[in-house]
Amino acid sequence: MVTIYDIAEKAGVSAMTVSRVINNTGRISDKTRAKVKRVMDELGYVPNQMARSLVLQETRLLFLIITDITNPFYTTLARGAEDAARKRGYRLLFGNTDEDPEKENDYIDAVLKTRADGVLLAPAGDASLPHLEMLRRHNVPFVLLDREVPGAESDVVLGDSKEGARQLVKQLVGAGHRRIALINGSRTISSARERLEGYREALKLNDLAYDEALVLETSFGPRSDLTGIEAWLDGMRPLPTAFVAGNNVLAVELMRTLRSKGLRVPEDVSLVCFDELASYAEMDPFLTVISQQAYQFGHLGMQMLLDRIQSPGDPAGRRRIVLPAELIVRRSVRQL
Repeated sequence: MVTIYDIAEKAGVSAMTVSRVINNTGRISDKTRAKVKRVMDELGYVPNQMARSLVLQETRLLFLIITDITNPFYTTLARGAEDAARKRGYRLLFGNTDEDPEKENDYIDAVLKTRADGVLLAPAGDASLPHLEMLRRHNVPFVLLDREVPGAESDVVLGDSKEGARQLVKQLVGAGHRRIALINGSRTISSARERLEGYREALKLNDLAYDEALVLETSFGPRSDLTGIEAWLDGMRPLPTAFVAGNNVLAVELMRTLRSKGLRVPEDVSLVCFDELASYAEMDPFLTVISQQAYQFGHLGMQMLLDRIQSPGDPAGRRRIVLPAELIVRRSVRQL
C-alpha cells in the first residue's frame, strides 16, 4: 500500500507537505502542489478517508434517508439532492425506510457510526421525533423533506399538500362529480393530514358532506394493503364516481384493484392523484395529477443542509420553504 512517505520520497518533499496537499491545508505553492499530485497519480495513491476525517473533523459524507426509493417522486428528489451535494464536493449515501420507524432508527445509527456530516430526511412520520433528537444530541445537522414532525425544530422543504388536495377536488367537482372518495396515507404523517384537511375543506366549499366511509387511511409506501383497498371498495354503496389518491403509489394500487373488479378509469370511475408516475408514463400521460417539484425538494434541501454544516454557529432562524405545486389535467376524469 502506497503511503504519504512513499510520495514524499519520490516528490522530494516532506511528509507534512504531502499531508497538506491531501487535506488542502496550509500554504503550498502551486508548483509543489502540482508535483505532489502528479506523484500521487503515478503511484496510484488512495487517501485514507478515515484518517483524513479525524484530522479535519469532517467526512464529506451525507445521508439521504427517504421512505420509498421505488416512488418516482423520491427517485427524482434523490437526483436533485445528489447533484447539489456533488457540486459542493460531498458524497451521498442512501437509506430507504419503507415508512418503518425501526428501519429509520437503524439508518440514524449508521449516520452516527459513519460520522456523516449531515442528514437529509423524509421522516417516516410523527414517531421519528426521537430519531431527530438523537441527531441533535450528537450535533449532526439535518433538514426535513416533504414532511414535518411535531416538536422537531429544523429546516424543512415541503409541498403545499392542502392546496393541492383542494385543487384535485375542485377539478372533480367541476366535472360534475358529487360523491368523491379519498385514499390516503396514515394520519401520523404530516402531508397525509394536510391532504385530508384540504379534501375536507374543498368538500365544504362545494356544499358536499364529509363522509368518513369514503376515506381510507393506509400506507403511502410500497406495502399498501390491497385486501384493505378491496374491502373498502366493496363496503361503499353506491360506489363513488371519483377518487383522490394521496400519492402516485396509491393511485396505481387503486387502479389495479379497480381493474380486478372490471372497472375502468375514466369510463367507470374517475381518478386523480398527487405526484407524477414513472418517467416512462410520459410517453402516454394519463392521470390528472398535482405535480410537485420533486427535483427542487432534493436540491433546495441539500443546499440548506450544506449551509447548516458550513455555518454551524449561524444564529439565523429555522427556514420553512413551501414549494407550490401544479395541477396537470389529463384524461383520467370523466365529465358527468
